Amino acid sequence: MMAIPTMLLLLTLTQLGLPVAIAKLVAEAEAIGDRQRIKKILAVSLAITGLLSILFTAAMFLLAPLIATTMLTDSRAIFPLFAVIPIVPIIALSSVLRGYFQGRQNMKPTAYAQVIEQIVRITLVAVLTAAFMPFGLEYAAAGAMLSAICGEFASLLYMMFLFKSQKTFRFRRRFFSTIKGERKTLSDLLHIALPTTGSRLIGTTALFFEPIVVAQSLAIAGTMTVVATQQYGLLVGYVVPLLTLPTFITYSLSVSLLPNLSEAAANKQTVLIHHRLEQTLRIGFLSGGICVVVLYVFASELMTLMYNAPHAAPMLQIMAPFALFLYLQGPLQAALQALNYAKVSMMNSLIGAVVKTAAIFALASNANLGIMGAALAIVIGFVLVTLLHFASIAKTTGFAIHVRPMIKLLFLIMATAYIGVQIDTHLFHSLPYAAKALCSITITSLAYVIGVFALKLLSKEELRRFPIIGKYM
Repeated sequence: MMAIPTMLLLLTLTQLGLPVAIAKLVAEAEAIGDRQRIKKILAVSLAITGLLSILFTAAMFLLAPLIATTMLTDSRAIFPLFAVIPIVPIIALSSVLRGYFQGRQNMKPTAYAQVIEQIVRITLVAVLTAAFMPFGLEYAAAGAMLSAICGEFASLLYMMFLFKSQKTFRFRRRFFSTIKGERKTLSDLLHIALPTTGSRLIGTTALFFEPIVVAQSLAIAGTMTVVATQQYGLLVGYVVPLLTLPTFITYSLSVSLLPNLSEAAANKQTVLIHHRLEQTLRIGFLSGGICVVVLYVFASELMTLMYNAPHAAPMLQIMAPFALFLYLQGPLQAALQALNYAKVSMMNSLIGAVVKTAAIFALASNANLGIMGAALAIVIGFVLVTLLHFASIAKTTGFAIHVRPMIKLLFLIMATAYIGVQIDTHLFHSLPYAAKALCSITITSLAYVIGVFALKLLSKEELRRFPIIGKYM
């Protein structure tokens, strides 16, 4: 977990925000049937990411020892840092293909590629960590990073196969002559990519410094290096992944929202922009609401059953109620990018990153708070960025949240949390611990779903879009 922020920073620098830029430009070229323009966009993008991947791969070889020993204060981190280096060129190529498919509004290749990546990674992480564990914990961590590389490579092979079978032009023919003299294509790509990557770069740079600041702050608070590493692993390895789990839904909404809002903005359809924003935020709120309830009420059960770490439950409970802001952040950022306010999004992210980093140092260095201070600082960061994104959207588009549905949603979340507490306290005590937790979570979730329908928080038109439900309506 200490090495992953470095990996994310490398990937952000290598991709340079090009997937968003490629998607936008390919969508425009596709609309007028300009296949040659699409080829130029892809060729220039590959040239950029190829050069950057060579540069950052070499830099990582040289800087890994310094990052591990001096900055992360744990020399064992050097092994996973070295292990992650091969992922850079793989991501460079896959990011270009991902942007191409999204630009053609074909989300299936990206979705299937992600499934393939997850299956390969999760399968291999069990195999490789067990294989390397006899050599030491640091080697097992390197094995976990290698499993991520294998997963990304498998998804890349799948996207390359689809691209080769579906493309409507000859790509490799006269590749270098296609790049030559394409200053306009380069300018168009960078005009969109640089502000976009600026926003992501701020986030990943802050994430890169996060374990460094946490480790140094905990050292000031008197925490030993090994204990600090363990506590940081609990926070970002156990708690944060559970909090971010529902973002796969809001990420999907974000990917769909970007080309949709771009088209609406181009046609000056303000009413449609407001409708799509309201719809996306409401669905994000709905999907995140039940996750917040489950994570808060059943924090101890989840931490015990999944990680055998019940002592991490208090961190999860403190962070869970504020996770709703995190679930809305992605769609709001995508909306700003689609409406050509990527620079505003970047500034919001910068403010959030600075405040979060300062808060980590201030709170985690307090001996009475320790790692709990880092958890609070992370919450402060994503709440602030989400509020700034929403304020920017409201100011630039005149968008306002519909108060009545939001009140219904908040009431539903609180009512479901109360039901969950009562179920957890009074029911299923005769069952084994895992069965009790599963039954309690299932009934609580059913109560939430019933509440969604009872309060009419989803329209019939929206329900019809769900494949399973739509068949019966």
